[in-house]
Amino acid sequence: MRPRTQSGLAVSANGSDWVLLNASPDLRTQILATPALHPRVTDSRRHSPITDVILTNGDIDHVAGLLTLRERQPLTIHAGPRALDILRDNAVFNVLAPDMVARRPLPVDVPVTMAGGLAVTAFPVPGKVPLYMEDATTAWTAAETAADDGRVLGFLFQAGGSRAVCIPNCAAVTDAVRERVRGADLLLFDGTTFTDDEMPALGLSPKTAARMGHLAMDGPLGSMAALEGIDVPLKVYMHINNTNPVLIDSSPQQRLVEAAGWAIAHDGMEIRL
Repeated sequence: MRPRTQSGLAVSANGSDWVLLNASPDLRTQILATPALHPRVTDSRRHSPITDVILTNGDIDHVAGLLTLRERQPLTIHAGPRALDILRDNAVFNVLAPDMVARRPLPVDVPVTMAGGLAVTAFPVPGKVPLYMEDATTAWTAAETAADDGRVLGFLFQAGGSRAVCIPNCAAVTDAVRERVRGADLLLFDGTTFTDDEMPALGLSPKTAARMGHLAMDGPLGSMAALEGIDVPLKVYMHINNTNPVLIDSSPQQRLVEAAGWAIAHDGMEIRL
Protein backbone atom coordinates (compact mmCIF):
# COMPACT_ATOMS: atom_id res chain seq x y z
CA MET A 1 0.00 0.00 0.00
CA ARG A 2 1.52 3.33 -1.03
CA PRO A 3 1.14 6.21 1.43
CA ARG A 4 -1.45 8.82 0.55
CA THR A 5 -2.21 12.24 1.94
CA GLN A 6 -5.75 13.50 2.39
CA SER A 7 -7.86 14.16 -0.66
CA GLY A 8 -7.10 17.25 -2.73
CA LEU A 9 -7.06 18.35 -6.36
CA ALA A 10 -5.30 21.13 -8.26
CA VAL A 11 -6.71 22.16 -11.66
CA SER A 12 -5.26 24.46 -14.31
CA ALA A 13 -6.25 25.51 -17.81
CA ASN A 14 -2.88 27.02 -18.67
CA GLY A 15 -0.32 25.28 -16.44
CA SER A 16 0.53 28.52 -14.64
CA ASP A 17 -2.54 29.51 -12.65
CA TRP A 18 -3.93 26.84 -10.35
CA VAL A 19 -7.29 26.34 -8.67
CA LEU A 20 -7.49 24.05 -5.65
CA LEU A 21 -10.53 21.91 -5.04
CA ASN A 22 -10.67 21.85 -1.24
CA ALA A 23 -7.76 22.51 1.11
CA SER A 24 -6.86 19.43 3.12
CA PRO A 25 -4.89 19.42 6.38
CA ASP A 26 -2.04 17.92 4.29
CA LEU A 27 -1.95 20.87 1.91
CA ARG A 28 1.56 22.03 2.86
CA THR A 29 2.97 18.56 2.17
CA GLN A 30 1.03 18.37 -1.09
CA ILE A 31 2.34 21.74 -2.27
CA LEU A 32 5.94 20.79 -1.44
CA ALA A 33 5.54 17.59 -3.46
CA THR A 34 4.08 19.40 -6.50
CA PRO A 35 6.56 21.67 -8.33
CA ALA A 36 3.78 23.30 -10.38
CA LEU A 37 2.41 24.76 -7.12
CA HIS A 38 5.77 26.20 -5.99
CA PRO A 39 6.31 29.97 -5.92
CA ARG A 40 7.97 31.51 -8.95
CA VAL A 41 10.58 34.24 -8.58
CA THR A 42 9.05 37.23 -10.32
CA ASP A 43 10.16 40.17 -8.17
CA SER A 44 10.86 40.90 -4.53
CA ARG A 45 7.30 40.10 -3.44
CA ARG A 46 5.90 36.76 -2.38
CA HIS A 47 4.27 34.69 -5.06
CA SER A 48 2.02 31.67 -5.35
CA PRO A 49 0.56 30.11 -8.51
CA ILE A 50 -2.54 29.17 -6.44
CA THR A 51 -5.10 31.81 -7.33
CA ASP A 52 -8.37 30.26 -6.14
CA VAL A 53 -9.74 27.64 -3.77
CA ILE A 54 -13.20 26.17 -4.26
CA LEU A 55 -14.91 24.18 -1.51
CA THR A 56 -17.31 21.29 -1.91
CA ASN A 57 -18.53 21.80 1.65
CA GLY A 58 -17.34 22.74 5.13
CA ASP A 59 -15.84 19.40 6.18
CA ILE A 60 -12.76 19.87 8.35
CA ASP A 61 -10.79 17.78 5.84
CA HIS A 62 -11.64 20.38 3.20
CA VAL A 63 -11.11 23.66 5.03
CA ALA A 64 -8.29 23.07 7.54
CA GLY A 65 -5.64 23.55 4.86
CA LEU A 66 -6.84 27.11 4.24
CA LEU A 67 -4.77 28.08 7.28
CA THR A 68 -1.67 27.07 5.30
CA LEU A 69 -2.53 29.80 2.76
CA ARG A 70 -2.43 32.68 5.23
CA GLU A 71 0.83 34.31 4.03
CA ARG A 72 -0.87 37.47 2.73
CA GLN A 73 -1.10 36.26 -0.83
CA PRO A 74 -3.96 37.37 -3.09
CA LEU A 75 -6.44 34.51 -3.10
CA THR A 76 -10.13 33.94 -3.69
CA ILE A 77 -12.18 31.34 -1.84
CA HIS A 78 -15.31 30.19 -3.66
CA ALA A 79 -17.97 28.20 -1.84
CA GLY A 80 -21.66 27.74 -1.30
CA PRO A 81 -23.41 29.86 1.35
CA ARG A 82 -23.29 27.11 3.98
CA ALA A 83 -19.53 26.65 3.72
CA LEU A 84 -18.94 30.42 3.72
CA ASP A 85 -21.03 30.65 6.89
CA ILE A 86 -18.76 28.09 8.54
CA LEU A 87 -15.67 30.16 7.68
CA ARG A 88 -17.38 33.31 8.93
CA ASP A 89 -18.48 31.76 12.22
CA ASN A 90 -15.05 30.33 13.08
CA ALA A 91 -12.72 33.16 14.06
CA VAL A 92 -9.55 31.17 13.32
CA PHE A 93 -10.19 31.72 9.61
CA ASN A 94 -9.81 35.46 10.15
CA VAL A 95 -6.07 34.89 9.71
CA LEU A 96 -6.96 34.88 6.01
CA ALA A 97 -6.79 38.65 5.84
CA PRO A 98 -9.91 40.03 4.15
CA ASP A 99 -7.88 42.65 2.29
CA MET A 100 -6.00 39.80 0.55
CA VAL A 101 -8.38 36.83 0.57
CA ALA A 102 -11.79 37.35 -1.00
CA ARG A 103 -14.70 35.05 -0.14
CA ARG A 104 -17.20 34.69 -2.93
CA PRO A 105 -20.44 32.71 -3.01
CA LEU A 106 -20.60 30.24 -5.86
CA PRO A 107 -23.77 30.43 -7.89
CA VAL A 108 -25.35 27.12 -8.84
CA ASP A 109 -25.41 26.14 -12.52
CA VAL A 110 -23.64 29.34 -13.58
CA PRO A 111 -20.12 29.02 -15.07
CA VAL A 112 -17.53 31.14 -13.25
CA THR A 113 -14.30 31.89 -15.11
CA MET A 114 -11.22 31.77 -12.92
CA ALA A 115 -7.57 32.60 -13.55
CA GLY A 116 -6.08 31.04 -16.65
CA GLY A 117 -9.46 30.70 -18.34
CA LEU A 118 -10.74 27.75 -16.31
CA ALA A 119 -14.55 27.72 -16.24
CA VAL A 120 -16.06 26.20 -13.10
CA THR A 121 -19.74 25.35 -12.68
CA ALA A 122 -21.02 24.29 -9.25
CA PHE A 123 -24.02 22.01 -8.83
CA PRO A 124 -25.71 20.42 -5.78
CA VAL A 125 -25.20 16.75 -4.98
CA PRO A 126 -26.74 14.62 -2.23
CA GLY A 127 -24.91 14.97 1.07
CA LYS A 128 -25.04 16.08 4.70
CA VAL A 129 -23.67 18.72 7.03
CA PRO A 130 -20.11 18.19 8.35
CA LEU A 131 -19.81 15.79 11.27
CA TYR A 132 -18.84 18.54 13.72
CA MET A 133 -22.06 20.41 12.89
CA GLU A 134 -24.40 17.51 13.51
CA ASP A 135 -27.11 18.02 16.10
CA ALA A 136 -26.79 15.20 18.63
CA THR A 137 -30.53 15.32 19.24
CA THR A 138 -31.38 14.64 15.59
CA ALA A 139 -32.13 11.11 14.43
CA TRP A 140 -30.28 11.14 11.12
CA THR A 141 -32.50 9.55 8.52
CA ALA A 142 -31.52 8.56 4.99
CA ALA A 143 -33.23 11.72 3.75
CA GLU A 144 -31.14 13.92 6.06
CA THR A 145 -27.84 12.31 5.09
CA ALA A 146 -28.62 12.62 1.38
CA ALA A 147 -30.26 16.03 1.14
CA ASP A 148 -29.85 17.72 -2.25
CA ASP A 149 -30.06 21.29 -0.97
CA GLY A 150 -26.66 22.78 -1.80
CA ARG A 151 -24.91 21.81 1.43
CA VAL A 152 -22.55 19.68 -0.72
CA LEU A 153 -21.39 20.71 -4.18
CA GLY A 154 -19.94 18.96 -7.22
CA PHE A 155 -18.11 20.78 -9.98
CA LEU A 156 -17.77 20.82 -13.74
CA PHE A 157 -14.40 22.10 -14.97
CA GLN A 158 -14.18 23.23 -18.59
CA ALA A 159 -11.27 24.46 -20.70
CA GLY A 160 -10.19 24.00 -24.30
CA GLY A 161 -13.24 21.90 -25.11
CA SER A 162 -12.55 19.36 -22.35
CA ARG A 163 -14.96 18.61 -19.51
CA ALA A 164 -14.07 17.14 -16.13
CA VAL A 165 -16.64 16.44 -13.40
CA CYS A 166 -15.47 16.19 -9.80
CA ILE A 167 -17.74 14.93 -7.00
CA PRO A 168 -15.57 14.12 -3.95
CA ASN A 169 -18.57 13.83 -1.60
CA CYS A 170 -21.78 12.11 -2.63
CA ALA A 171 -24.46 10.28 -0.68
CA ALA A 172 -26.44 8.95 -3.65
CA VAL A 173 -26.22 8.68 -7.42
CA THR A 174 -29.49 10.23 -8.49
CA ASP A 175 -30.76 10.77 -12.02
CA ALA A 176 -29.56 14.37 -11.70
CA VAL A 177 -26.03 13.21 -10.79
CA ARG A 178 -25.96 10.82 -13.76
CA GLU A 179 -26.97 13.65 -16.08
CA ARG A 180 -24.16 15.83 -14.72
CA VAL A 181 -21.64 13.09 -15.35
CA ARG A 182 -22.80 11.92 -18.76
CA GLY A 183 -20.55 13.05 -21.62
CA ALA A 184 -17.64 14.20 -19.46
CA ASP A 185 -14.06 13.39 -20.48
CA LEU A 186 -13.13 12.68 -16.86
CA LEU A 187 -15.05 11.79 -13.71
CA LEU A 188 -13.49 12.02 -10.25
CA PHE A 189 -15.90 10.51 -7.75
CA ASP A 190 -16.29 9.85 -4.03
CA GLY A 191 -14.55 6.58 -3.12
CA THR A 192 -14.62 6.86 0.66
CA THR A 193 -15.44 3.23 1.46
CA PHE A 194 -15.64 -0.04 -0.44
CA THR A 195 -18.63 -1.42 1.48
CA ASP A 196 -21.32 0.43 3.35
CA ASP A 197 -20.56 -1.33 6.66
CA GLU A 198 -16.78 -1.02 6.36
CA MET A 199 -16.23 1.13 9.45
CA PRO A 200 -18.56 -0.82 11.79
CA ALA A 201 -17.16 -4.15 10.56
CA LEU A 202 -13.65 -3.03 11.51
CA GLY A 203 -14.81 -1.80 14.91
CA LEU A 204 -13.70 1.75 14.11
CA SER A 205 -17.06 3.52 14.10
CA PRO A 206 -20.74 2.65 14.45
CA LYS A 207 -21.49 4.74 11.37
CA THR A 208 -22.00 3.26 7.94
CA ALA A 209 -20.88 5.06 4.81
CA ALA A 210 -24.48 6.12 4.16
CA ARG A 211 -24.78 7.51 7.68
CA MET A 212 -21.62 9.57 7.05
CA GLY A 213 -23.11 10.95 3.84
CA HIS A 214 -21.07 8.82 1.43
CA LEU A 215 -21.88 6.15 -1.12
CA ALA A 216 -19.91 2.90 -0.93
CA MET A 217 -18.25 1.60 -4.09
CA ASP A 218 -19.52 -1.98 -3.97
CA GLY A 219 -22.94 -3.57 -3.76
CA PRO A 220 -26.15 -3.32 -5.79
CA LEU A 221 -26.67 0.25 -4.56
CA GLY A 222 -23.00 1.25 -4.69
CA SER A 223 -21.42 3.78 -7.01
CA MET A 224 -19.90 1.19 -9.35
CA ALA A 225 -23.34 -0.22 -10.07
CA ALA A 226 -25.03 3.17 -10.14
CA LEU A 227 -22.55 4.60 -12.65
CA GLU A 228 -22.15 1.50 -14.78
CA GLY A 229 -22.66 2.24 -18.46
CA ILE A 230 -22.09 5.99 -18.08
CA ASP A 231 -20.18 7.15 -21.16
CA VAL A 232 -17.05 8.60 -19.54
CA PRO A 233 -13.67 7.46 -20.89
CA LEU A 234 -11.77 8.00 -17.62
CA LYS A 235 -13.28 7.36 -14.18
CA VAL A 236 -11.21 7.86 -11.04
CA TYR A 237 -12.09 7.22 -7.42
CA MET A 238 -10.77 9.88 -5.04
CA HIS A 239 -11.42 10.91 -1.40
CA ILE A 240 -10.62 7.34 -0.29
CA ASN A 241 -10.65 6.49 3.41
CA ASN A 242 -7.65 4.66 4.87
CA THR A 243 -9.92 1.70 5.72
CA ASN A 244 -10.76 1.08 2.06
CA PRO A 245 -9.08 -2.13 0.81
CA VAL A 246 -8.81 -0.78 -2.74
CA LEU A 247 -5.72 1.07 -1.47
CA ILE A 248 -3.94 -2.28 -1.11
CA ASP A 249 -2.12 -3.06 -4.34
CA SER A 250 -3.50 -6.15 -6.11
CA SER A 251 -6.18 -6.73 -3.46
CA PRO A 252 -9.36 -8.46 -4.71
CA GLN A 253 -11.24 -5.20 -4.13
CA GLN A 254 -8.74 -3.19 -6.15
CA ARG A 255 -8.86 -5.70 -9.00
CA LEU A 256 -12.67 -5.61 -8.96
CA VAL A 257 -12.76 -1.82 -9.16
CA GLU A 258 -10.19 -1.72 -11.97
CA ALA A 259 -12.07 -4.42 -13.89
CA ALA A 260 -15.13 -2.18 -13.71
CA GLY A 261 -13.16 0.54 -15.50
CA TRP A 262 -12.11 2.68 -12.55
CA ALA A 263 -8.70 4.01 -11.57
CA ILE A 264 -7.65 4.68 -7.97
CA ALA A 265 -6.30 8.16 -7.25
CA HIS A 266 -2.88 8.50 -5.65
CA ASP A 267 -0.56 11.30 -4.60
CA GLY A 268 1.10 12.91 -7.60
CA MET A 269 -1.45 11.56 -10.07
CA GLU A 270 -1.51 13.83 -13.13
CA ILE A 271 -4.29 13.81 -15.71
CA ARG A 272 -4.10 15.83 -18.92
CA LEU A 273 -7.18 16.42 -21.06
